[in-house]
Amino acid sequence: MSVQYHIKCDEGDVAPYVLLPGDPGRVPIVAAGWDEAHKVAQNREYTTYTGTYKGAPISCTSTGIGCPSTAIALEELARVGARVFIRIGTCGTYLDHVRNGDLAIFDAAMRYDGTSHLYAPPEFPAVASLEVTQALIEAAEELGARHHVGITRSADSFYARHPQPGTSYHDFWQSDWAEYMMDLKRLGVLGAEMEASIIFVLARVWGLRAGACAVVLDNVLKVVEEDGQFDPQAGFAHDQQPIEVMGQVASEAVRRLHERETKR
Repeated sequence: MSVQYHIKCDEGDVAPYVLLPGDPGRVPIVAAGWDEAHKVAQNREYTTYTGTYKGAPISCTSTGIGCPSTAIALEELARVGARVFIRIGTCGTYLDHVRNGDLAIFDAAMRYDGTSHLYAPPEFPAVASLEVTQALIEAAEELGARHHVGITRSADSFYARHPQPGTSYHDFWQSDWAEYMMDLKRLGVLGAEMEASIIFVLARVWGLRAGACAVVLDNVLKVVEEDGQFDPQAGFAHDQQPIEVMGQVASEAVRRLHERETKR
């Protein structure tokens, strides 16, 4: 197997367990919590570190934003030995009881993306692996991280489909956006992000395993001003500490999975 075209990794560079942030800048932050870590590769939006955490082999690869670049990362990571994927990112929420900085653990995703539909029909569910989800829940409980478990909505747009004009450039808006987010709230959807659906679908169709968690930045129904203006830089929480906690939770989940598998 040759070096992979986008991620620039070869066999032996990546552990079986891979954490997947979107932002390349978060990879060294997460890896700093391991017992040992070293940078393997950096190309385009893909940065990879590999190391060990409490005896478990572990890697972290950034995916960039959205399902297309995430699918490329998974395709190439699987080719060089990755077998368990855990998405670690940020998200919005639709639910009033969820606070900024809370950890959302996703057991399934609504497929509002385009990429997953190129791999599987719309009827195919985007569902996390039970073992990975349970490991994330156990790790969050052990570390005392306030968390919620539920469904996320994975979509391809960040600025579109808000309830009123002003979030898309030049006040572009469509009438069917008016109740879109409120309908998701009525359905009890926990998260709003852009990657989990393709991770769940690809892991499932390939016979691999995947889970996902994200730090909640804000309630997406409340971040838009009364005049419709949307300023995520000002409106979203940007603290690093919840990111570090999420990285620890995901790393602890990997440790649990590794220990269980070595005992089989």
